[in-house]
Amino acid sequence: MSSFVLFTISGLGLAGLYFLLASGLSLIFGLMSVLNLAHGAFFAAGGYAAWFVMDSFDGVSPGLRFVIAVIAASLVGAAAGALVERGLIRKLYGRHTEQILLTIGLGTAAVALMGGWFTYDPRLLEQPRWFVDTTEIAGANIPNNRLLILAVAIVLFIALMTFLTRTKHGLIIRAGVENPSMVRALGIDVARSFTIVFALGGLLAGIGGALGAVFFNGISPALGTTQLIFAFIVVVIGGLGSIPGTALASVLVALTQVYVNNYGASGMGSISVVILLAAVLLIRPQGLLGRVQP
Repeated sequence: MSSFVLFTISGLGLAGLYFLLASGLSLIFGLMSVLNLAHGAFFAAGGYAAWFVMDSFDGVSPGLRFVIAVIAASLVGAAAGALVERGLIRKLYGRHTEQILLTIGLGTAAVALMGGWFTYDPRLLEQPRWFVDTTEIAGANIPNNRLLILAVAIVLFIALMTFLTRTKHGLIIRAGVENPSMVRALGIDVARSFTIVFALGGLLAGIGGALGAVFFNGISPALGTTQLIFAFIVVVIGGLGSIPGTALASVLVALTQVYVNNYGASGMGSISVVILLAAVLLIRPQGLLGRVQP
């Protein structure tokens, strides 16, 4: 029983990382029809920003340093998202082939740049003592960093849903996606709202990178690209543009992966996720909580 609890909570921690990376993808892909294959670079950039803060500010307590590190990671991710949208993607709306080629090249270049700058060896992230301690739950000793990642993901899910449904900019974003011409006729700057979507997606990915460096005990240039594969699976299973669907799919994908790896054949977790994706597409092509396209 204790092993099941440990695997479950560790899986939920992994689900939190998947959600942070996939939610930005879901917003950008589902709401704006932009397939951003460079999104994993935002994740890695956030991880390196967190590592830099933790490595540089020795005179600050580890706990406070980590808070600063997460803030720095979020700002780096948001800035990267906004710059990519304003400088590159804005000129390619509706041109999906060019978007894919551009973002593939951008993601590859970003990985190479980070590899040349930081090397391809993982950089270990110093963690506050509490992170490496454990908390006993139902007889299982759960690493506190898993609980932290899960808590942050839940808080950001609530904040994101509140932003999209209760704030002016959130409502403008949703309206701009449904009918951009009408929104422009009302004098609202839709282009600015789309930049906010990219910045928000980058912010979430940046925070995910900082927490991913904790979960995987280090950050490397290709870590974001590796996790991006699972993030895309999460987005498709959950339903394009559905944040609740992304959250639900993150849990399903992560728990499937963890359970199969630990109770089945080692290394089969990734294959089981692909099987899950195929099953969902056969039964419900629009995703678990996605809308049926007219």
